[in-house]
Amino acid sequence: MSVRSEPANTKVVIGVWHSFSEWNAQPVMTETLRQHWPQMNVVHVTDVERLPAELPDADIFVGSVLRPAQFSITKKLKWVHSTSAGVGQLMYPELRNSGVVVTNASGIFSVPIAEHTIGLLLALARNFPDTLRQQEKAIWSQQDLWDKPQHLAELNGTLLLIVGYGSIGREVAKRAQALGMRVWGVTKSGKGEATHTEKIVASSELHTVLPHADYVLLCAPETAETNSLIGAEQLTQMKRGARIINVGRGSLLDETALISALESGALAGAAIDVAQTEPLPASSPLWRATNLFITPHTSALSDRLWRRETAMLVDLLERWFDGRELFNRIDFVRGY
Repeated sequence: MSVRSEPANTKVVIGVWHSFSEWNAQPVMTETLRQHWPQMNVVHVTDVERLPAELPDADIFVGSVLRPAQFSITKKLKWVHSTSAGVGQLMYPELRNSGVVVTNASGIFSVPIAEHTIGLLLALARNFPDTLRQQEKAIWSQQDLWDKPQHLAELNGTLLLIVGYGSIGREVAKRAQALGMRVWGVTKSGKGEATHTEKIVASSELHTVLPHADYVLLCAPETAETNSLIGAEQLTQMKRGARIINVGRGSLLDETALISALESGALAGAAIDVAQTEPLPASSPLWRATNLFITPHTSALSDRLWRRETAMLVDLLERWFDGRELFNRIDFVRGY
């Protein structure tokens, strides 16, 4: 563990830049830190061009991205806190081998993603996408909707397989169970908190449980092992007429194989909140795929986002200054 400084001798640099406004750090974070520790030097860098000037004497960096060239000019850095849950962008050798502590925002997004997922499950079961398309054409589409191969269905009694049964998966399971769904979970080890599941299996046994699922939810972390976790082979193992939802990372799901399974009718439908390329280009065949519902990476968004981000950072900083163990520490071997 790096030597921890006192608040008066600590410089915290907050720097988050994204083309989407809400991913950028909001003033509430800086204001709250300054209120809690008025003696601490808190710098909120809103222009990425200013970052190099602030990094050499920074003790703590808060942000989703710190590139190798930026990391190379740090002299005192002890801790990087990622404001995103995914940390694949921080897994470069220089940082991994430096001894700098890395934490992430795991848990911040679990509730909004879980609620979003329940919305996607209901949308697929009740065919809300086609209903909306018919509404835009002023068509009373009762017969048309019923005559589709994917009849309007119930979630009650169906089996939801959650691949990546972490904090998001647990929140989804709690809500799915309230709707009468059965839930199975998949983790790397086959272990986990099972209050809201019938069972949890190891990822090495994924092929044994895929054929039983009516709905498959992907919310696993992005690692080398989870790249193309669900491809043509795995989609073939799913029961005909099943549906799949991806709210994890675009890399988890082979998009070409997904389109093929939808077009053939092997899958009754799918919903994705993430894609391999974001923003999704207008030329992508995903836009025109049969029975595919797309949301533009909005599952994690909430009007409470930056209040939650700030509360987590305050908790971590209190632990940091008290010499206590930090939660959400990244295991560089696992990659999350």
